[in-house]
Amino acid sequence: MITVDKIQKLVDTKLAESTNFVVEITVKLGNKISILLDNDKGVSIEDCVAMSRHVEFNLDREAEDFELHVSSPGLTEPFKTLRQYQKYIGKSVDVVTIENKKLTGKIISADADGIVIEIASKEKVEGKKGKQIIINTIKLTFNQIKTTKVVILF
Repeated sequence: MITVDKIQKLVDTKLAESTNFVVEITVKLGNKISILLDNDKGVSIEDCVAMSRHVEFNLDREAEDFELHVSSPGLTEPFKTLRQYQKYIGKSVDVVTIENKKLTGKIISADADGIVIEIASKEKVEGKKGKQIIINTIKLTFNQIKTTKVVILF
C-alpha cells in the first residue's frame, strides 16, 4: 500500500518550486490518493496538473496500481490548516465551536495558538436610542473550533 508519508515527500519536492501549500493528503483503501493544494492567490488547473504528473511520474503503476486526484479545496470546504486561516485574515468566516455555537466574524489574526475573530452585533446600549453596533473580539484555540468556512458574499 502507498503511504501518506511517501506521497507527502513527493509533494514536498514539487512544492519547493512554487508558492502552493498542502491542505490535506489522504490515501484510502485501494490506493485512492487525494491531494488538496492551496495558494494565497488561488490554485490554477495547471498547478494541479503539474502536481498530478509529478506524483504519477514518481510512482510505479507496475508495482502498485493507484487512483490519483489533485485539486484545490472548494470554498465550501472547512479549513484544515493554519495557512488557510492566515490566507483569509481580514475576511469573513463562519466558525462553529465544539459546543456547536456558530460565530460569524472577520479573522483578525491566526497563529499556532489559534485565531482572533471580530464579531459585530446590534445590542441595546443603556442611554442610547435603538440598538447600537457593538464589536467584540474573541480569541479561540484550535481545540475550541469544530469547523471554519469562508463566508461567500455576492
